[in-house]
Amino acid sequence: RTHLGAELKTGELMKGKKIVLVGVPGAFTPTCHLKHLPSYVEAAAQFTAADVQVVFVSVNDAFVMKAWGEATGATEAGIEVVADPAAELAKALGVAFEVPALGGTRAKRFAAYVDDGVVKHMVVDPGDD
Repeated sequence: RTHLGAELKTGELMKGKKIVLVGVPGAFTPTCHLKHLPSYVEAAAQFTAADVQVVFVSVNDAFVMKAWGEATGATEAGIEVVADPAAELAKALGVAFEVPALGGTRAKRFAAYVDDGVVKHMVVDPGDD
């Protein structure tokens, strides 16, 4: 994964933390931009109070993810947005799928609870909206 162009190891991101990892098909796509991320921004204080970090990941480059975090208020709310430009994480989690109209490989919507780097629970959205 990348964070502003620098490689970020997933293990380093998650070590010693409780994380809700949320994957979406793309930053600025209608459902992700207008519904999915805003619902987490609204609930950000609740996650913080529970000592849980929210991390959004998408198959986009780091600069798109930075702009998305700023445009939605996610960054200000303490939600980290991380790029998975080569879909490495999406493939490792088994949520990668091909969407030629959006440039190729994307991630299905998913949410995972990760405790110290171990996925404790994961739900994958079966929808296609």
